[in-house]
Amino acid sequence: MRIAQIAPLYEAIPPKFYGGTERVVSYLTETLVEAGHEVTLFASGDSQTTAKLESVWPQALRLDSTIRDRMAPIILQLTEVFRRAHEFDILHFHLDYLPFPLFTNQSTPFLTTLHGRLDLPELQPIFSTYNKAFVVSISNNQRTYMPQANWLSTIHHGLPETLLTPNFQVQPHYLAFLGRICPEKAVDWAIRIAGATGMKLRIAAKIDEVDRVYFETEIKDLFTLPHVEYIGEISEAEKSEFLGNAFGLLFPINWPEAFGLVMIEAMACGTPVIAFNRGSVPEVIEDGVTGFIVEDELSAIAAVKRLHSLPRAEIRKAFEKRFTAKIMGDRYMEAYQNMIQPRP
Repeated sequence: MRIAQIAPLYEAIPPKFYGGTERVVSYLTETLVEAGHEVTLFASGDSQTTAKLESVWPQALRLDSTIRDRMAPIILQLTEVFRRAHEFDILHFHLDYLPFPLFTNQSTPFLTTLHGRLDLPELQPIFSTYNKAFVVSISNNQRTYMPQANWLSTIHHGLPETLLTPNFQVQPHYLAFLGRICPEKAVDWAIRIAGATGMKLRIAAKIDEVDRVYFETEIKDLFTLPHVEYIGEISEAEKSEFLGNAFGLLFPINWPEAFGLVMIEAMACGTPVIAFNRGSVPEVIEDGVTGFIVEDELSAIAAVKRLHSLPRAEIRKAFEKRFTAKIMGDRYMEAYQNMIQPRP
């Protein structure tokens, strides 16, 4: 099958540091190439892939200090994909609703994986207007905010099976937080939870410019606490050690997380997760198997004391059973086939 994967230009594919959507695009693209499909990746020029790379911009927009209007390169990218749409059997977008106006009235089948939040009221008229455009949800919970959308499938994210590996010989000695410093991810809650249990908290996180004021006013002073260690953004190669050596991953989200890639990254390392019961969490975490689903800080503190009861080898097996890139790739191939050859 001739497949076009159209990625965001904000980060390279895969990103050098933080970037959940871009990682998933990379994993999916490489899985489809490995399965023998003819895949073209539309992404920034500094991307790395075994697919055919097509780029309208030389580097990731986040790393290009000369860019002031980031929408301009994205419009160029959409225009180039539209010009060449006839070359492909399927177009797979990862740009939220941006493709809808241009691609609804052309002949090549297309679908869009919605990677972001859908609980914003201003999105309602978009999905009501373009209610024939096929979209894929990354969790069933994500759909609840947009029932009028033309849902094709729910496909959970997956990781390459050998990307992150567990080390069952280590003695875990700290709690981990991995993600972004922003109100939605609630690192301040993680700091309080770790402090109440008497455990060290290691924080590997990105600070976006849009969250800089929040960090300076709400979080920065907390990083001086004796049990807190902030190590900044980490690369893919550093995650096995960071997560694998952790007693548990704290995921105290304060918003309806559409998926939460870090949860399955921890599972791949055999590390249990303590996650707040919001968004996709009940779909990803098996309570009492791969971690504990909690309602508040007090129950999270109590859950930390039970983490030792979860066998790390069983957590890794649960990851292999549910969240590998091959499983994700097979699910997307089913979706592509259903679009090209609709069943009765």
